[in-house]
Amino acid sequence: MRKLISFMHTSLDGFTTDRNGKMDWIKVDEEIFDYAGRMTDQSDTALYGRVTYQMMDAYWPTAADKPDASRHDKEHSVWYNKVQKVVLSKTMTSPGKPDVRIINDHPAEEIQKIKKLQGKNIVMFGSPSAGHSLMQYHLIDEFWLFVNPVLLGKGIPMFKNIANKKLLSLVDTKIFNCGVLGLHYIVES
Repeated sequence: MRKLISFMHTSLDGFTTDRNGKMDWIKVDEEIFDYAGRMTDQSDTALYGRVTYQMMDAYWPTAADKPDASRHDKEHSVWYNKVQKVVLSKTMTSPGKPDVRIINDHPAEEIQKIKKLQGKNIVMFGSPSAGHSLMQYHLIDEFWLFVNPVLLGKGIPMFKNIANKKLLSLVDTKIFNCGVLGLHYIVES
């Protein structure tokens, strides 16, 4: 069965956005992009909440075409354009693109069906609200957390809707030169 992997930047105190919904405190660089590329190389489906999907779709389809595109922009744009995209949304109805599937109802059942299909892993970038929903159904198999050296005090929490204790096994850690700590956990059965 395919795995659902959550890729999330978080503050040291566990928030994915600040109190105003901003993410300008997140540190990213080529070293982090290369590290995260290991995950995208093993994935052929991207899962998003509506807000994150709209943000990603506004940038990635043509990111490689820009004259100042970085190596990461080019590589991730190619990946984004070839993978299936799944969007969890209560308001979107028509994707408008053949490689996008919208899930409005019964997310647990629909994600379970997708996980049973042949293919590589499913990766979820950001999308804290979608993550909260999927956590309550125990659908996330791995967490790749990028802990940024900042305390926000308030914002959207990384973890929410955890009904029962879940044990995680630490698979890998990486300290990036920019001060971000990468943590890779597998959710134990």
